[in-house]
Amino acid sequence: MRSGHRKILIAIFALIIIGGATAWYIFTEKFTDTAERKPDYTVNAIDFIKEFESNDSLANKKYIEKIIAVTGTVSEIESADTTANIKFIDSTNGSYIIFAFQQQHIAAAKKLKEGDKVTIKGSCSGGTYSEILGTEFISFKRSAISK
Repeated sequence: MRSGHRKILIAIFALIIIGGATAWYIFTEKFTDTAERKPDYTVNAIDFIKEFESNDSLANKKYIEKIIAVTGTVSEIESADTTANIKFIDSTNGSYIIFAFQQQHIAAAKKLKEGDKVTIKGSCSGGTYSEILGTEFISFKRSAISK
Protein backbone atom coordinates (compact mmCIF):
# COMPACT_ATOMS: atom_id res chain seq x y z
CA MET A 1 0.00 0.00 0.00
CA ARG A 2 1.35 3.37 -0.92
CA SER A 3 1.96 6.11 1.61
CA GLY A 4 -0.76 8.34 0.06
CA HIS A 5 -3.43 5.66 0.39
CA ARG A 6 -2.44 4.95 3.97
CA LYS A 7 -2.80 8.65 4.90
CA ILE A 8 -6.23 8.79 3.26
CA LEU A 9 -7.40 5.68 5.13
CA ILE A 10 -6.12 7.06 8.43
CA ALA A 11 -7.91 10.38 7.78
CA ILE A 12 -11.18 8.57 6.93
CA PHE A 13 -10.87 6.41 10.04
CA ALA A 14 -10.24 9.51 12.20
CA LEU A 15 -13.30 11.25 10.72
CA ILE A 16 -15.46 8.19 11.44
CA ILE A 17 -14.26 8.12 15.07
CA ILE A 18 -14.86 11.87 15.51
CA GLY A 19 -18.29 11.64 13.85
CA GLY A 20 -19.28 8.72 16.05
CA ALA A 21 -18.16 10.49 19.21
CA THR A 22 -20.08 13.63 18.22
CA ALA A 23 -23.26 11.63 17.48
CA TRP A 24 -22.97 9.77 20.80
CA TYR A 25 -22.62 13.08 22.67
CA ILE A 26 -25.66 14.62 20.94
CA PHE A 27 -27.91 11.59 21.45
CA THR A 28 -26.98 11.08 25.10
CA GLU A 29 -26.98 14.76 26.12
CA LYS A 30 -28.86 15.38 29.35
CA PHE A 31 -30.45 18.70 30.14
CA THR A 32 -30.08 20.38 33.49
CA ASP A 33 -33.35 20.56 35.39
CA THR A 34 -34.91 23.87 34.37
CA ALA A 35 -35.96 24.53 37.98
CA GLU A 36 -32.26 24.74 38.89
CA ARG A 37 -31.28 27.07 36.05
CA LYS A 38 -31.05 30.84 36.34
CA PRO A 39 -33.29 32.50 33.74
CA ASP A 40 -31.70 34.52 30.95
CA TYR A 41 -34.77 36.80 30.98
CA THR A 42 -37.68 37.44 33.36
CA VAL A 43 -40.82 38.74 31.66
CA ASN A 44 -44.53 39.41 32.06
CA ALA A 45 -46.67 37.12 29.86
CA ILE A 46 -48.73 39.80 28.11
CA ASP A 47 -45.70 42.03 27.43
CA PHE A 48 -43.81 38.98 26.14
CA ILE A 49 -46.66 38.11 23.74
CA LYS A 50 -46.81 41.72 22.52
CA GLU A 51 -43.06 41.68 21.84
CA PHE A 52 -43.54 38.66 19.56
CA GLU A 53 -46.58 40.24 17.90
CA SER A 54 -44.65 43.41 17.07
CA ASN A 55 -41.73 41.52 15.46
CA ASP A 56 -41.55 37.76 15.93
CA SER A 57 -38.36 37.43 13.84
CA LEU A 58 -36.48 39.76 16.19
CA ALA A 59 -38.05 38.18 19.30
CA ASN A 60 -37.18 34.68 18.08
CA LYS A 61 -33.59 35.72 17.54
CA LYS A 62 -33.47 37.12 21.08
CA TYR A 63 -35.27 34.33 22.99
CA ILE A 64 -34.97 30.95 21.19
CA GLU A 65 -33.22 28.32 23.33
CA LYS A 66 -32.92 30.75 26.25
CA ILE A 67 -34.34 30.01 29.70
CA ILE A 68 -37.15 32.51 30.29
CA ALA A 69 -39.14 33.03 33.51
CA VAL A 70 -42.64 34.13 32.49
CA THR A 71 -45.15 35.47 35.03
CA GLY A 72 -48.81 35.33 34.09
CA THR A 73 -52.25 34.01 34.85
CA VAL A 74 -53.10 30.43 33.94
CA SER A 75 -55.75 30.63 31.23
CA GLU A 76 -56.01 27.00 30.23
CA ILE A 77 -54.67 23.61 31.29
CA GLU A 78 -54.34 20.73 28.85
CA SER A 79 -53.72 17.62 30.91
CA ALA A 80 -53.41 13.96 29.96
CA ASP A 81 -52.02 10.94 31.80
CA THR A 82 -48.34 11.65 31.12
CA THR A 83 -48.34 15.29 29.99
CA ALA A 84 -49.48 18.72 31.04
CA ASN A 85 -49.51 21.94 29.04
CA ILE A 86 -50.24 25.31 30.62
CA LYS A 87 -51.35 28.32 28.57
CA PHE A 88 -51.20 32.04 29.24
CA ILE A 89 -53.65 33.66 26.79
CA ASP A 90 -53.97 37.33 25.82
CA SER A 91 -57.75 37.73 26.06
CA THR A 92 -57.76 40.74 23.73
CA ASN A 93 -56.64 38.80 20.64
CA GLY A 94 -56.25 35.10 21.50
CA SER A 95 -52.45 35.00 21.20
CA TYR A 96 -50.89 32.68 23.76
CA ILE A 97 -47.86 31.10 25.38
CA ILE A 98 -47.88 27.33 25.89
CA PHE A 99 -45.58 25.49 28.28
CA ALA A 100 -44.72 21.78 28.04
CA PHE A 101 -43.30 20.48 31.32
CA GLN A 102 -40.30 18.30 32.14
CA GLN A 103 -41.41 14.87 33.32
CA GLN A 104 -40.43 15.53 36.96
CA HIS A 105 -42.55 18.72 37.03
CA ILE A 106 -45.79 17.46 35.47
CA ALA A 107 -47.42 16.68 38.84
CA ALA A 108 -46.88 20.27 40.03
CA ALA A 109 -48.26 21.64 36.75
CA LYS A 110 -51.40 19.50 37.08
CA LYS A 111 -52.08 21.07 40.51
CA LEU A 112 -52.47 24.53 38.94
CA LYS A 113 -55.93 25.91 38.29
CA GLU A 114 -57.23 28.41 35.78
CA GLY A 115 -56.85 31.89 37.24
CA ASP A 116 -53.73 31.05 39.27
CA LYS A 117 -50.96 33.64 39.00
CA VAL A 118 -47.66 31.83 38.56
CA THR A 119 -44.14 32.13 37.19
CA ILE A 120 -43.03 29.35 34.85
CA LYS A 121 -39.46 28.85 33.65
CA GLY A 122 -38.74 27.07 30.41
CA SER A 123 -36.64 26.90 27.28
CA CYS A 124 -38.26 29.07 24.61
CA SER A 125 -38.86 27.20 21.35
CA GLY A 126 -39.97 30.37 19.59
CA GLY A 127 -43.05 32.14 18.38
CA THR A 128 -45.06 31.77 15.20
CA TYR A 129 -47.91 33.78 13.74
CA SER A 130 -50.85 31.70 12.53
CA GLU A 131 -52.43 33.28 9.46
CA ILE A 132 -55.45 30.98 9.84
CA LEU A 133 -56.15 31.87 13.48
CA GLY A 134 -54.76 35.40 13.31
CA THR A 135 -52.83 34.81 16.53
CA GLU A 136 -49.26 34.55 17.73
CA PHE A 137 -48.30 31.47 19.73
CA ILE A 138 -45.08 31.01 21.64
CA SER A 139 -44.04 27.56 22.79
CA PHE A 140 -41.78 26.45 25.62
CA LYS A 141 -40.20 23.08 26.37
CA ARG A 142 -38.59 21.62 29.50
CA SER A 143 -40.71 23.89 31.72
CA ALA A 144 -40.93 24.01 35.51
CA ILE A 145 -42.93 26.10 37.96
CA SER A 146 -40.63 28.73 39.43
CA LYS A 147 -40.64 29.01 43.19
